[in-house]
Amino acid sequence: MSIRVMLVDDQVLLRTGFRMVLAAQPDMEVVAEAGDGAEALEVLAGTEVDVVLMDVRMPRLDGVEATRRICLQEGAPKVLILTTFDLDEYAFSALKVGASGFMLKDVPPAELLGAIRAVHSGDAVVAPSTTRRLLDRFTPMLPSTTKEPASAELARLTGREREVMLLVAQGLSNGEIAARLVLSEATVKTHVGRILTKLGLRDRVQVVVLAYESGLVRAGGGAG
Repeated sequence: MSIRVMLVDDQVLLRTGFRMVLAAQPDMEVVAEAGDGAEALEVLAGTEVDVVLMDVRMPRLDGVEATRRICLQEGAPKVLILTTFDLDEYAFSALKVGASGFMLKDVPPAELLGAIRAVHSGDAVVAPSTTRRLLDRFTPMLPSTTKEPASAELARLTGREREVMLLVAQGLSNGEIAARLVLSEATVKTHVGRILTKLGLRDRVQVVVLAYESGLVRAGGGAG
């Protein structure tokens, strides 16, 4: 089944360019478009979507608030933020409210397609090195959004799960974590799934955010 994609951007030419790239893929289909966050919410109410490509700076309702409202819905699509700026506080805010990652608008087509597939699978952090730099910059500036003290949340994890969480937060892939901990990749994937379930997180990006908020990872990517 094709990945159903929605394009949300106030620039028609950009949407057209993205649509042309996605239309050439056998496993992707653009099923909806919107010019701002408010329109996106209206369209999503009646359209089945797997991944939303979301601009952040738009009139009426920006991408951050639109992402927050989308991610509150049961069975919500994954949201991939598109931004013009590498270190963008809007992109950081979108990660905080539930976006699964972000990409620069001038990203090469192959990387954009890979990001959409990764977000759809929930199996990888998009551009982990850039995400970490974003977190390094903005985490100290914004209050935590966790529902309970981070120490209480992390206490739910086993020692091994904390090890895996730390390596996820440092941007390692499942394969790299498996090599580091001398585990099978399938075992690492199981640990990641348990971490998401125990902490009530949507995907690996939120694991990274919580690791920074809890102090498990310090700015700069090291262990806390």
